[in-house]
Amino acid sequence: MNKKLLIFTLIGIVIGSIAGYLYYTEIGCLSGTCPITSKPLNSTLYGGLMGGLLFNTFISTPKK
Repeated sequence: MNKKLLIFTLIGIVIGSIAGYLYYTEIGCLSGTCPITSKPLNSTLYGGLMGGLLFNTFISTPKK
């Protein structure tokens, strides 16, 4: 892994985690039966995962 890829992935995880938590607080799940948005930890982890994957796609690795 090169340094640029790692930095972009970490930035994506942080932004995704913040977005996931904000989604939980602003929209959330009223009934408590939603598997992702019923708890703040689940929503934050899912947001971090999606953010890391999204930002990871912006960096192209050189082919050998």
